[in-house]
Amino acid sequence: MQNIFVGNLAVDTSEQILRTAFEVFGQVLTVKLVTDRNSGLPRGFAFIEMSSDAEAQAAIAALNGTLLHGRMVRVNAARPKLKDSNASAPEMRRHREHRY
Repeated sequence: MQNIFVGNLAVDTSEQILRTAFEVFGQVLTVKLVTDRNSGLPRGFAFIEMSSDAEAQAAIAALNGTLLHGRMVRVNAARPKLKDSNASAPEMRRHREHRY
């Protein structure tokens, strides 16, 4: 199982559009469009979980830099969340700087 980051999404991109695009490469387990917690509006990125690493790598290779719903999207392996809540400020800042 691998988690995939999809960035630069059009505002009106739906979970179904993403699911359809990625199902070509294998079984899609989850699609999570990230929204702003205050406004509820999409933030322009999503996470997709696929059933196997091979399927995920095929999707990443094929879809990165392609047009999806009118926008050129960035598709790559998602980085794991920083789980240590006691991390130092420079560590947290460094982690944020390397996010997509």
